[in-house]
Amino acid sequence: MKKTWLLPFRMDRRTRTTLILALILIPAAFVILVPYLWMLTTSLKLRGTTGLPPYLFPTTFVFENYLQAWQAAPFARYYLNTSVVAIAIIFARVIFAGMAAYAFSFLNFRGRDLLFLLFLGTMMIPFQATIIPSYLIIRDLKWFNTFQALIVPRMVDAFSIFLLRQAFISLPKDYLDAAQLDGCNHWQILWKVVMPLNRSSAVTMGLFAFLFAWNDFLWPLLVANDENMRTIQIGLQIFSGRYQTEWTYMMAGTVTATLLPIILFLVAQRSFISGLSRSGLKG
Repeated sequence: MKKTWLLPFRMDRRTRTTLILALILIPAAFVILVPYLWMLTTSLKLRGTTGLPPYLFPTTFVFENYLQAWQAAPFARYYLNTSVVAIAIIFARVIFAGMAAYAFSFLNFRGRDLLFLLFLGTMMIPFQATIIPSYLIIRDLKWFNTFQALIVPRMVDAFSIFLLRQAFISLPKDYLDAAQLDGCNHWQILWKVVMPLNRSSAVTMGLFAFLFAWNDFLWPLLVANDENMRTIQIGLQIFSGRYQTEWTYMMAGTVTATLLPIILFLVAQRSFISGLSRSGLKG
């Protein structure tokens, strides 16, 4: 006699795999969210009550902390400076990385592959190893406390070139041949054919560039000491006193500083995932 009562509990292989992944990923996602939950909870606590016992979900809602944090420094100026720097870096990297990736993908010239390997090799050099010569160049150019100092050294990035190049080489060459038959030059092929067909990869690269510029701390700390040129990450340090740090205000400022990157990721997550898949960086 068949045990028909077991039928509702039978699962195919795909369902079992999905269930196992869910059981693994849901706790992992919670662990990743714990720091953000703690930050949000701390930002809503009463001043001076950030000690033990810790808890993840807010029991008090002191939204005045956000107003006090905003008024503690010219954060509007900090957000403006950071936004200008981030947008300029994104546009510069799209232009320069797009041109370089096009050359490495479709132009045949002597030493192309070797030059590309050298570009990839620069990704292994830590930023700390180049910060002193970069600082000296900015000093000699007298660019301290200017947008040039914050933007120009970050306009070109080997990873951006690699990301777009991996997307470009997957494009069928028939598109380029058709564009050449229509009389397009390399510049027109790049911006009217190649880049539109790889828009998701460009969005992915732009998101990486934005997060890098938005979260950068060390370089702006070295070249932008003037209060009118500070970025948001430098501005958050005003809550760190010599002997005591007001954590409620600092967490409130940190929450507001993370809102824009989170919103951008949620808006562009489909293009972000598609761009990683097209570039061969998935998994």
